[in-house]
Amino acid sequence: MASLKEILARRPVAATVRLTIPAGGARPGPPVGPAVGQYKVNLMAFCKDFNARTQKYKPDAPIAATVTVFKDNTFELSVRSPSVTWYLKKAAGIESGSGRAGHVVASTLTLKHIYEIAKVKQSDPYCQYMSLEAISKSIIGTAKSMGIKKDKRTRILAKAGKELEALLRTAKGEENREKQVLCMEGE
Repeated sequence: MASLKEILARRPVAATVRLTIPAGGARPGPPVGPAVGQYKVNLMAFCKDFNARTQKYKPDAPIAATVTVFKDNTFELSVRSPSVTWYLKKAAGIESGSGRAGHVVASTLTLKHIYEIAKVKQSDPYCQYMSLEAISKSIIGTAKSMGIKKDKRTRILAKAGKELEALLRTAKGEENREKQVLCMEGE
């Protein structure tokens, strides 16, 4: 339960505005200007703040932003990374998903692509406490609904990768044993 100080310190909220803006593309004109400007928010401050927070993304990436406007004309900006569907379409190299998901395959992706998307999405506020495995499963479900299949060969590649890692570990272990023997002989 919130304390009395926290309740009194809260500023009254005038509105909450949700926008989808291209990364680094916030301008005082439409659609940002009319949506946020009607609450008498300083548009230039908003645009500078948004563009500074989204400079790490590609310029065409659609960024979901939530603007909480307070009664004293100040604002709080919450920025999320681009949607999973946008990442999946870019990774698969397609314009849109399949019209008949489950029947028609639009493209295929490897687990590596899915894992990379999951690592990016883990920085989002609503995903930061989820494991990479849970986020990856969610992304695979989204991909299935878009008609994008997971490459089945990745299991073979993963198994080969594990075998290679085991071989490397044993090779390193043999090198370490040789070094230990050389060190013992040198004493």
